[in-house]
Amino acid sequence: MHFSRLVFASSLLILGGCSVAPTPEERLDDYIALWQNEKFSQMYKEFVSQETIDAYGKDGMVTRSEKLFSDLEIDDIDVTRRGEITEKDGTATAQVNVKFKTIAGPVSFKQEVRLVEEEKSGEENWYVDWNPSHLFEKLEADDKVQLSFSPAARGEITDRNGNKLAAPGRGYEVGLVAGAKAELIASVAKDLGISTDAAVSALEADWVQDGQFVPLKTLPPAKKSLAERLEKKGAVVKETAVRDYPYGKSLSHLIGYTGAVTAEDLEKNKDYRSNDTIGKRGLEQVLDERLRGESGVSIVINKKDADAVTVAETSAKEGESIALTIDAELQKRTYAEMKEDPGAAAAVDPSTGETLALVSSPGFDPSVFTGGVSRKQLGQLETDPDKPLLNRFSSAFAPGSTQKPLTAAIGLTASKLDREKAYDIDGLKWKKDGFTVTRIHETPDPVNLRNALVFSDNIYFARAALEIGKDDFVDGLGSFGYGEKLPYVYPLRPSQVSNDGKINTEGQLMDTSYGQGQMLTNILHLASMYEVFLNDGTIYRPTLLLDEEKGRIYKEGLLSKADATLLRQDLRAVVTDGYDLPADIEEVDVSGKTGTAELKTSAEEKGQENGFFVGYDDENPKLLIAMMIESVNEGERGSPYVSGLVANVLASQKE
Repeated sequence: MHFSRLVFASSLLILGGCSVAPTPEERLDDYIALWQNEKFSQMYKEFVSQETIDAYGKDGMVTRSEKLFSDLEIDDIDVTRRGEITEKDGTATAQVNVKFKTIAGPVSFKQEVRLVEEEKSGEENWYVDWNPSHLFEKLEADDKVQLSFSPAARGEITDRNGNKLAAPGRGYEVGLVAGAKAELIASVAKDLGISTDAAVSALEADWVQDGQFVPLKTLPPAKKSLAERLEKKGAVVKETAVRDYPYGKSLSHLIGYTGAVTAEDLEKNKDYRSNDTIGKRGLEQVLDERLRGESGVSIVINKKDADAVTVAETSAKEGESIALTIDAELQKRTYAEMKEDPGAAAAVDPSTGETLALVSSPGFDPSVFTGGVSRKQLGQLETDPDKPLLNRFSSAFAPGSTQKPLTAAIGLTASKLDREKAYDIDGLKWKKDGFTVTRIHETPDPVNLRNALVFSDNIYFARAALEIGKDDFVDGLGSFGYGEKLPYVYPLRPSQVSNDGKINTEGQLMDTSYGQGQMLTNILHLASMYEVFLNDGTIYRPTLLLDEEKGRIYKEGLLSKADATLLRQDLRAVVTDGYDLPADIEEVDVSGKTGTAELKTSAEEKGQENGFFVGYDDENPKLLIAMMIESVNEGERGSPYVSGLVANVLASQKE
C-alpha cells in the first residue's frame, strides 16, 4: 500500500450506536500518511505510545526528526507496508519499506513497526512504539549523525594553446607561533603587506593557545622566494593548495579570482555549501557553475561503542576544465605595451570572430584576493587614481574618429554617400544652425571621402551625416549592433547611439557621425565592427570559449565588396599618406584609424582625451586590434601614440 499524499482512513465506525476502535492496520496507515508528509508533531501528539513519550520526549522525537530532515534535505518520503500485520496480546507488528532522498543520495531500508494497544482519555486505541531507527536504519538515541562535504576539484581555465590561466597550484600558508616576539611579528607583517596590529590581533585571538600556529596570509606559487625568506626569518611556512593565476595582472579582469563562500552568497544561491570556494569575479564567477563541480557528500552515523555506519554517500564530481579562444602570450604582450596606462584593448581573428585578447589596464594581482586581501591592500586598490579594479573592457566609451569608417559604411550602403563628392570647406570651423563643428587640420583638396578619412575631417563627416539623415543613420548603427546586447559569454555593456537610443537634433547627428555626443562603444564591439572592411560587409559572432562554434555570422550585408575594397585602401592610406603616425613601421603594413574622444561637460572647458586606434596587418589580416588609452592629452601623446602601441603588438606576432 503506497501513500503519496495525506489521507486519513476512517477511525470510527458507527454500528448499532456503538463506537468501534480502529484496527492496527487503519492506525498504521494514518500514521504512515503523516510520516510521509513530515507531520512529526501530529505523530507525537496523536499516534505514539506512552513508552515513546517517556523514552524520547518531544525533543527526542519531533525536534530531532525535524532538524535531520531539514539539515539532510530529506524529501520524497515513501513508506510502504509489506505483508499483513501480526497481532498478539495487545501488540501488533508490521513490516515496512522506507525510501527517501537526501542531500547525499537516496536511502532505503526495511523496518519493523510495533504498535501497542493503550487506553488514553478513557478510550482504547493503537499507538506506535517509535524509535530513532524509523529515521535511519541502525540509528539509536545516543548516536550522532554527521553530514560531511568533500570539495570538488575546480576545473582549469586554459588559453587556446593549453597555457594555464587559472589552475590548482601549491601556495604557502605563512604564520607565526603564538608568543612570537614583537620584533618578529612586525617584520613578518611588513613583508606580508599586512598591518602589525592585524597580525597581533590574530595571534591574540581567544581561540589561540600558547605555542599554537596562527596563519596570517597565504602566498601564491610565484611568491616562493618570499616564503623561503620569511621561513629563514622565523615564520612558519606550510605548503597549501591554492588557485594559481600564472598570467597575473594581464588577465586579472578577464579571469577574475575565487574566494570562500560568504553568508550572503549562501543566501543567494542554495547550491552553495558553507565550505565552498566560488568564483568572485571575471570568468571564475561567470563560469562558476561549470568550473566548481559538485562537492561530495556523506551522511554517517557515529556510534558510541561501535563502528560508524555510512547511510548515504555521493562522490565529488570535479569541475569542468574550460579552454578559451584567448592567446595568453598575445594578451600578455598587449598588456605590456599599454604600460599599465588606464585603457582597454580587444583583439579578434576577423575571419572567425574569435577573441584573441581582451585587456583592461591597469590590472590587479588576483592572488591578493585568493590569499586574503587585507584592508590596507584593498584600500590602496580602491583609492588608486588609475582604478585598477575597474574593468574597462566591459564598459563603453565615446569612440571618437574610429567611428568615421563605420559612418562611411552606413552612408555608402544606404546610397546616401557619394565617395567622390567633395565639399568646399574653408578654415577649421563650420557652423550649421548655431552648432559648430571643428576640425584639427585643414584637409587637402578635394575634401572627399578618401581624404576626409585619411586626414580625419570632422566637418566632412558632419555634412555627410546630414545627407544620410537621422533615420537612416540610426538604422545603420542598429544594423551594426548598437543598442543591443552583444551575444557573448562575458557580460559587456552594450554600445549605444545615445542615452535614449535616438538622435533628436542635427547637432547631435553631426556629433555622433565622428563618435562624440552621447555615443558609447564597447571596445570588443568596436574591433568586431571593423571586420566589415575585411569580410566584405560581414561581422562574425564574437566568441570566447574554444568549444563555441566559430565563424557564425552576427551581422551581414553591411557593406558591398566594392566599397569594402575601397575603404580598406583608405584605411591603409590613413597610416601611409596622412599625418605622421608611429603605426607606419617597416615590419608590418599597418592599416587602421585613429580616434580621439574628448570628455567634457561644456563646450568651453578642456576635458580628458581618450585615444583610440583600430588596426590590422594589411598584408595578412589575421589579427584585428582595437585599443583605447585614457588621458592621451597628458604628455601630448594623442591618438597617434596609441597607433604605435597597436603596431608594436602586430609586429610582435610576426617575430
